[in-house]
Amino acid sequence: MSRPTGFADLAGRRVGVFGYGLEGRAAVARLRNVAQTLVIVDDQELGGDVLQSDHGGFDALATCDVVLKSPGIPRRRGDVIELERRGVVVTSALNLWLGDTERARVVAVTGTKGKSTTTTVIEFLFHSLGERALRLGNIGAAPYDPDVDTSTGWLVLEVSSFQSVDLSLAPAYVVVTSLGEDHLDWHGSVEQYHEDKLALTRASGEHVTILADAPALRDASRGIGGDVLWVHESDHELAQHLGLVGSHNEMNVALGVRAVALATARSSDEVRAAGLAHATNFVPLPGRLTLVREVKTASGTFRFIDDGLATSPLPTLAALEAFHDAPLVLIAGGFDRGVDYRELAHALNTRGPETHVVVTGPAGTRLAGLLEGARRARAVDDLGQAVSAAVGLLAQGGVVLLSPAAPSFDRYRNWEERSRDFARAVDEVTEEWSLGGDSNS
Repeated sequence: MSRPTGFADLAGRRVGVFGYGLEGRAAVARLRNVAQTLVIVDDQELGGDVLQSDHGGFDALATCDVVLKSPGIPRRRGDVIELERRGVVVTSALNLWLGDTERARVVAVTGTKGKSTTTTVIEFLFHSLGERALRLGNIGAAPYDPDVDTSTGWLVLEVSSFQSVDLSLAPAYVVVTSLGEDHLDWHGSVEQYHEDKLALTRASGEHVTILADAPALRDASRGIGGDVLWVHESDHELAQHLGLVGSHNEMNVALGVRAVALATARSSDEVRAAGLAHATNFVPLPGRLTLVREVKTASGTFRFIDDGLATSPLPTLAALEAFHDAPLVLIAGGFDRGVDYRELAHALNTRGPETHVVVTGPAGTRLAGLLEGARRARAVDDLGQAVSAAVGLLAQGGVVLLSPAAPSFDRYRNWEERSRDFARAVDEVTEEWSLGGDSNS
């Protein structure tokens, strides 16, 4: 059959859903009253109506007219390529949703770091202007979930590199925050990751691509499509009022202001003024340079910072820059997906203030091998041990920073679970201290 451009094109068809996580479940719910036959397959043994890919699932998918691939299934995996070789159309539910949606209402945000914060800022700025807006995608609900009402208002869509590569149609506004190195186990190489990450900007449909004016994005400009608009200035004042720390967040705020100004045909000054007027309503994301606790002791003040959403080196480098003048212990590591840690190691080896590193997991072991001299890392088994080690290393106080530069899958289901465990460990360690005259946040 020809490639479907919306869910209606699947009416009366035999449709496969490959990957039964959050996105797959939403796709199945959307297709229940559309497809004639549904085939649900996952790599894991889930039971019920879900077939396992290695135990008859692939053969069942090969009988389908169309397969909707979930983001976690790599686009270039052998079984996906084989399905296409056999004439099965492989696409994604997000791609079909974009085909069914009024693209002029959609602002998509992608980037190696900053996309979650920027998505949140854009939603907040729309609300500050009195506009209805809904945060969707990688940071929120799947937009094609039938329980999610996307019929009105602005739709702010966070798009991962896993999703970008499957999209043939772009929304009216595409924001790119940064470009680094991530998910090499999925994409295969840095070059392929960059191509896949920027694929959304090259998708069809008239659109504006709004980019941070950064060297890595400038270097990749040949692979960027759309009506390109570079944002040069940062927004220190609004970022500060929103409680967002670091120069990277100042750029994220500037990108959000420019995107909302374009979408609403307002001036950037008007959008900024609305953001400043409603700044107390903004709720920063957990896990993005979030202060978990500040404790004053006789020896000094300790600040415990959760940057658990930093699952690659680039955001961890930004976090180090945000605390560039403070004594610091970095807690890093987790699942190892093969990214290059040399730049992060160099930043740690050459950092001026007192600096220590505590590592966990396979990624932490590899990072530790690149550290030198006084910066050699202390390896521990879990976050409880990591926090205990960190406070012991800072004799006169400082910053204890969880910024893992790696995913959490070696030990946790997701980054949120890891961040909760960090907060629990902080509570346990600080409760043991004598807190005379302390202040907690």
